[in-house]
Amino acid sequence: MFNRNSQSRSKERRKHKRFQLPQGVFVGIGPHFTKLGRLRDLNMGGLAFRYIGRGDSTNGSYVDIFMDEGHFFLGNVPIKVISDVEVVEKASFSSAALRRCAVKFKKLTRQQKAKLKEFIENHSVGEA
Repeated sequence: MFNRNSQSRSKERRKHKRFQLPQGVFVGIGPHFTKLGRLRDLNMGGLAFRYIGRGDSTNGSYVDIFMDEGHFFLGNVPIKVISDVEVVEKASFSSAALRRCAVKFKKLTRQQKAKLKEFIENHSVGEA
């Protein structure tokens, strides 16, 4: 039997296209980078990153996004953590847990929106 509710749940809920980023882009949840990892994908509504650690509660309400060679920095972006889950890797040789954290941006300033848009246009490597 066809269930209309299951169909609506499986539809994409994102308002914005997600973009993949190159290897050297990182995210730190502030103020003391309680979580620091590599940015996986990004859009105008939020981002996802991977980090090594435990799924402790996040002590930050903002993220900093930066590139390893200093080509980009966007700081104090207000967020809400949406999910923080362990990623199971098939060939993991480490006992440390790899986790994926997804955050939603809260109200961005006009400057933050412009810088984020410019970053996506200049540094993304394709849609996620």
